[in-house]
Amino acid sequence: MQDEQSLVRRAQQHDQEAFAQLYEEHFDKIYRYVALRIGNETEAEDMTQQVFLNALQSISSFRWKGIPFSAWLFRIAHNQAVDYLRRKKHTAVPLDESLASNDNTPQLVAEHKLDIEQLLLAAKQLTEAQREVISLRFTSELSIAQVAKVMGKSQGAVKALQHSAIVALRRALSVTENENK
Repeated sequence: MQDEQSLVRRAQQHDQEAFAQLYEEHFDKIYRYVALRIGNETEAEDMTQQVFLNALQSISSFRWKGIPFSAWLFRIAHNQAVDYLRRKKHTAVPLDESLASNDNTPQLVAEHKLDIEQLLLAAKQLTEAQREVISLRFTSELSIAQVAKVMGKSQGAVKALQHSAIVALRRALSVTENENK
């Protein structure tokens, strides 16, 4: 965290190398989060670039409050994804299996595709907030505290959302599994 604070301070003083290092450290997680939220890889690339452009333009306003810099970036990404989804009026988020699998074996690719399809069907039964918690916690690998900051909720609320989402996913996946037998 100390190194990150130093990088952010340097970036706030217009050190391009420091901001470039922050970009490199956080780009992949922000991209995965955006791609899963909006379901479009090309748009996700553009939106992730926009997240970092917005961050660069407003980094001077960033203040340390005991939460990692990435939480601030995820908040920017969250706001952009919400705006995008509002404009597109998406209710479901399709997932391209290339985001989840780099395996070349046809059998593994087929199994991953089936698993992803089952997971997407199960995820459709979740609330928007539950889907976001799952995405932030498990795709972007954020802590409960970081997710709470990004979502503007208490840690207890995030834990409750995560628990209810996992229970709902288990239930939906077990129903799907029983139907496939």
